[in-house]
Amino acid sequence: MARAVRKDEAVGEAGAVTVGIDVAKATLDVWVGGEAEGWTVPNDGAGIVGLIERLRGCAVRLVVLEPTGGYEYAAVVALSLAGLAVAVVNPRQARDFARATGQLAKTDRIDARVLAQFGAAIDPAARPLPSEETRELDQLVTRRRQVRDMLQAEKNRRDHARGAVKGRVQAHIDWLAGEVAAIEDELRTRIEASPLWRAREDLLRSVPGVGPTTAFTLLAELPELGTLTGREVAALVGVAPFARDSGTLRGKRATWGGRAAVRTCLYMAAVSASRHNPPLRAFYQRLLAAGKAKKLAVIACLRKLLVILNAMVASGKPWNPSFAQLPENA
Repeated sequence: MARAVRKDEAVGEAGAVTVGIDVAKATLDVWVGGEAEGWTVPNDGAGIVGLIERLRGCAVRLVVLEPTGGYEYAAVVALSLAGLAVAVVNPRQARDFARATGQLAKTDRIDARVLAQFGAAIDPAARPLPSEETRELDQLVTRRRQVRDMLQAEKNRRDHARGAVKGRVQAHIDWLAGEVAAIEDELRTRIEASPLWRAREDLLRSVPGVGPTTAFTLLAELPELGTLTGREVAALVGVAPFARDSGTLRGKRATWGGRAAVRTCLYMAAVSASRHNPPLRAFYQRLLAAGKAKKLAVIACLRKLLVILNAMVASGKPWNPSFAQLPENA
């Protein structure tokens, strides 16, 4: 097993290093902090085993990678099982760090070095690896969203199609609708087979405004729900407003980044909750009465709904109106 060093140990341990890995479909470019050059291994079973062997004996405090559409998963799993702390970081943050340090050129080898430097300077959190069941649920939810997008696109094309083409488009619409139904059946089967997921889905859906799509998405794409503070989970999803002040200037607060799929799903839930959930409807109406734009009021409801859901999962208690009184950092 590779020599892993806990972060609290690494502070006082000489030689503890951060490793950056730039992931491609076929290769892994590796850079160990403090070394003069990196190296490349194949992104396959043998290459990853060789990587772990080469890291064996090093005092590795953290391995930093970026998500690359799933090509990083095998390496993340193997490195984690080898006892190494692994952080999968936002590519935008790593690229902004590179620009801030004057590194404008971009190659796989340079990106690996930047990731090692980013890990050493920023110290990103190493989050637990999602279970294989959670990963499969995530893929089903993602596939459902993709097929629904295709279904909507075909419906739009049908409006302008004529003759035989219209019949072909309709046939594809029928097939896509059946595929969505089949995926939803699979999602339901998997959730019902897991007592933990079934209990959590029931908990989430006890909130007026939260339906099956929102529950599926949160189970699959926000496994951290209930393990963070309200402020932390809002930042993770991308609905925490950031200040833009300078001197006497007080800029407009804005949100950015985060998990777009979760945010989009929660936006629709917040719209529903602002109409059918009494405490959130009252909150929404107060914001409108104070002069807030409707979209901003919905986003504020989204953030409040997310904080409520986070607190409910953490406590294991179903919805009751008292959750609406929780502060954002609960």
